[in-house]
Amino acid sequence: MPLMEHLRELRNRLAKGALGIVVVSIVAAFYSEELMKFLSDPVPKCSTGLGTKTGGSCAVIAYTDLLSPFTTTVKVSLMAGIIVSSPIWLYQLWAFVAPGLHKHERKYTYAFVSAAVPLFLGGAWLAYVIMPISMRVLLGITPEGSANILPMDKVLDFSVRMVLVFGGAFELPLLLVMLNLTGIVTGRRMLKWWRGVVMGVFVFGAVATPTTDPVGMIALAGPIVVLYFMAVLFALANDRRRDRANPDRELSDDEASDIDLTPETVDTVEPVSSPPALPGQASGSERDRVNGYDDVT
Repeated sequence: MPLMEHLRELRNRLAKGALGIVVVSIVAAFYSEELMKFLSDPVPKCSTGLGTKTGGSCAVIAYTDLLSPFTTTVKVSLMAGIIVSSPIWLYQLWAFVAPGLHKHERKYTYAFVSAAVPLFLGGAWLAYVIMPISMRVLLGITPEGSANILPMDKVLDFSVRMVLVFGGAFELPLLLVMLNLTGIVTGRRMLKWWRGVVMGVFVFGAVATPTTDPVGMIALAGPIVVLYFMAVLFALANDRRRDRANPDRELSDDEASDIDLTPETVDTVEPVSSPPALPGQASGSERDRVNGYDDVT
């Protein structure tokens, strides 16, 4: 296609994806109350009235300004529209990119997506399970005689950030596997990195999780470390398979491979015929003239 045709197709694909998000978001707006209840369920709520001194045992969820109910509803509906309509806009993106990919590149893409979706969902589920524990730990710091009043939009931001951090972190082992499949990183090199990776994962868990408590850090870092070692085992097995198919795969451009000096046995020897004489090799009178021309011509 010409450049303008590509740009026109990209515009149409983006318009279809955006239309899908808008339609699903409008439908999700009718269920916004149920969605907000689902996202705020991990918060231990107080049964008493607003402002009651409860200490760190529970919290009261409230709207802190006049526009907060409206903006929170719009935010939740839009978030639900993006997630639920993801098959639509992901297909539009894939339909735009796929014609430029080779067959093996499409195969890798299918495998990546097939593994990335369950990993992200697993991380999101773990985040939702851990959130009640993390919130109790954070609310437990509140001194007695005080009340916890949490704005609804802050609770939703906290929940969404936890889900995104856990779901995105679970994709790290898959990224290492893809680097190994493309030949960029070997399994032995990944195994040598294990001390730094484990330390980095725990530091990332302490910094990235909004809870800043050890429960969230361990809950995030522990499964990632397990998935990392699973990725290392896969990479080692894949490297062993490659070595059997191509023993000289890891040689550099300046390094020579081993020469096979085993003599081969030849049962029959075929005679080699003499090559035809060149014009300069002709004898007699033909040495000076060949087809009416001298040998130089």
